[in-house]
Amino acid sequence: MTRRLLAEYLGTFFLVFAGCGSQVVAGRFPEVDIGILEVALAFGLAVLTMTYALGHVSGAHFNPAVSVGLWSGGMFPGREIAPYAAAQLAGAVTGSAVLFVVASGKAGFNVAAGFAANGYGAHSPGGYSMGAALVSETVLTFFFVAAILGSRHNRAPAGFDGIASGLALTLVHLVGIPITNTSVNPARATGPAVFVGGWALAQLWLFWAAPITGAFLAGKVSTWLSGGD
Repeated sequence: MTRRLLAEYLGTFFLVFAGCGSQVVAGRFPEVDIGILEVALAFGLAVLTMTYALGHVSGAHFNPAVSVGLWSGGMFPGREIAPYAAAQLAGAVTGSAVLFVVASGKAGFNVAAGFAANGYGAHSPGGYSMGAALVSETVLTFFFVAAILGSRHNRAPAGFDGIASGLALTLVHLVGIPITNTSVNPARATGPAVFVGGWALAQLWLFWAAPITGAFLAGKVSTWLSGGD
């Protein structure tokens, strides 16, 4: 279990550092002004690479919602959700801390600018409401977790789950970034929010409630579609 939790910690660390870093650092670099597509790819590639690097150790969840979805789909024991989530949260906060140190090395850095935090209303990149954020995060998490569950089913081709996970995360980011900056991952949402504080912490509830709900439903629906096996 110690090795598995360390793998979850490291994978979530890299997901947050690389994914959020693509917005906080590269996204503001004048000569390389990356946009939604590049940020989406950064998150997707982080999950894809870490799945193949660490999946054989921990199963490559890197996300409390994924752990809940796998449990709901009968692929993960419920007693291990809490320790996995704790490791994932620790990784996300540490990844955000390292990103904060790096970003602070540039004159003019201001964490109040957002620090890749998730938000709705006035803090939504596109000005979307709380209702829109709640629906989008639930739906996007549902399909993201459904892709993971399907790719790991015993009737699915072996060895492609990392590709499916990475591409699915890239796709949901393409849709979700304008709405909420895309969470679909309570740990990813928590890491930056700790450093932004204020509004980011006040809105964090949505980025736990919606992904967990979407993931739970994905587990149940996927199990039913596959005939319960």
